[in-house]
Amino acid sequence: MGLSAADVVGELKALRKGRAIFTTPLADRVGPALRSTCGILEDDGTVEMRRKLSDRLRPLVESLPDDLRIALLAAFALEERARKPFYQDRVHWAAITLDRDDRTVRRRIDEGIEQIAALAVAAPGPELPRYPSRSWHTEELRVTLALDQPVPEAFEFRRVIADADEIAVLDLALTLPLSAESGESVHESDLGVDVFHGGVLAARGMESSDRIGLALRLPEPLRRGARHEVGLRFRANLREPRYVCVPRHPCDRFDLHVRFGNRVPDRIVRLDETDPADRSRGGAVLAADDAGEVHVRFRHLAPGLAYGIRWG
Repeated sequence: MGLSAADVVGELKALRKGRAIFTTPLADRVGPALRSTCGILEDDGTVEMRRKLSDRLRPLVESLPDDLRIALLAAFALEERARKPFYQDRVHWAAITLDRDDRTVRRRIDEGIEQIAALAVAAPGPELPRYPSRSWHTEELRVTLALDQPVPEAFEFRRVIADADEIAVLDLALTLPLSAESGESVHESDLGVDVFHGGVLAARGMESSDRIGLALRLPEPLRRGARHEVGLRFRANLREPRYVCVPRHPCDRFDLHVRFGNRVPDRIVRLDETDPADRSRGGAVLAADDAGEVHVRFRHLAPGLAYGIRWG
């Protein structure tokens, strides 16, 4: 939605009443403007809503002059010492702290709300995920695939975000697609995996005829909202001329470099949001650069669909 400063002001003035961000149920106090600027999803519970409100409002409030900052920290119960059950009690706490009367503090709160609403509109909050996750999702996946090696190698650098507490293992997978005519099958030993950083490979096994599952145990469990980066190298002979990402969990960004070297194929096409089993030759045609490389980017990858390139 297009954020209106006036809408944000109105919702912030409603939020400050009673116990403010500690109101239960909190959903009744949070309208569409605050949901948009704080990245609150429709099915977020009270605890998650409170966390997102605090994470969004606190930096805005902390950027204000001292008197406005103290007044707003009290108004929204962001200051632990001011977490009193009634708004007027928090106003009085701020008045004592600032050595001002209650009426002056109320004016400061109104002034501060106007300012953080303007800041919220000028600097939009986190983008709502197109495909929400209940466990973890990939914020960014960068892959460099070198096809000019004796055995093709892919270097994968992935940054994930935990969408729940106690995420201790990342369930990853790699598909080695086969042509329908080959009659061959994929074996677990066909894929070489090296972990460069970010965890320990705890398990691997076949998930389907062409998909190998990997369990990467993290150095320590992630709490909700925490980011973590991993670096992996894969080595395998590709039995079909394509490389795709088929995410199990949502992926915000996928950046793919493919190096053909001196053996650039006649036709290279982009595969975007396709069925992994689709063997058609359609797609936007890509041109390799003078180094024999192509570079493609994708955003908002849907779990279960394929993104990448095909050549031949």
